[in-house]
Amino acid sequence: MSAMIEVQVTDVRQLTPVVREFSFRAIDGMLPGFSCGSHVQVVLPTEGRTLRNAYSLLGDLRDSGVYRIAVRLQETSRGGSRYLHEQVRVGDRLQIGAPSNLFALHSQARHHILVAGGIGITPFMAYLADLQASDEATPGTSFELHYAYRSGLTDAYASELRERLGERFHGYDAAAGQRLDCASLFAGKPLGSHLYVCGPQRLLDELKTLAAAQGWSAGRLHWEAFAAPEPGQPFTVELARSGQRLQVPSDHSLLEALEAAGVEVPNLCRGGVCGQCTTRYLSGEVEHRDHYLDEQQRGEALMPCVSRGGCSGTLLLDL
Repeated sequence: MSAMIEVQVTDVRQLTPVVREFSFRAIDGMLPGFSCGSHVQVVLPTEGRTLRNAYSLLGDLRDSGVYRIAVRLQETSRGGSRYLHEQVRVGDRLQIGAPSNLFALHSQARHHILVAGGIGITPFMAYLADLQASDEATPGTSFELHYAYRSGLTDAYASELRERLGERFHGYDAAAGQRLDCASLFAGKPLGSHLYVCGPQRLLDELKTLAAAQGWSAGRLHWEAFAAPEPGQPFTVELARSGQRLQVPSDHSLLEALEAAGVEVPNLCRGGVCGQCTTRYLSGEVEHRDHYLDEQQRGEALMPCVSRGGCSGTLLLDL
């Protein structure tokens, strides 16, 4: 990862039993500005290995002096969320990457429909700050938020947003038996509406299916998902240009194994979405797990952040 920024943790807030918010300031100079929908990679030196996890930036875009992220403690954590929850304290120093934006607001949208599931509310905190500022400057900015959560567990920011947004806020508390009716999100919306979703994969899949059924073009549905790579069978990879052979453990991604060996591959999302880490392979069995490559591209390329090789042979990369 290039352009590393040294930061210090200036505040830690426990928002719910499983969600913590962290604030960072630069050790030297100012933090770069960012646009709503941006994320940063945070370097996490967990026991046994270093992880690089992507987290959405919260808050007001005009305050470049502070970055904030919110992290849910995952039951199946590979160590990243647990490290942040259990070990990181005010005063600690961390390294982060410069902000990147793969989830920007569409500048020509007439109406913005924001759909968050649980910790998926995080990118929308910056969205909402930007949209409300635009509405104050030019009244008539059209948007609505739909937020599905479980009270007392994944409802970080729910009370704050309900108060801030008024009738633009639509909350669905699973603990109270409330469920988001995804089909209703498309009813009666003006031409030029765009829908943005961040949350569980099942929520994204349902909205993709419904959008297609409603005749929405793919360009009107925007989504983000920072999913950790799923474990799999260990496999062997060979780098064609150097002849180096690497063993990829079951709980490591191919990208992590390459980085541990000193092979840097450009990347942004680390979740099989953005395409930045697309790498050509020359032979071997590949288990594709990305959301970016089409079937033809998968015949010669993979995304090492999530894709894995087969356990019965060696995967040969054009590296």
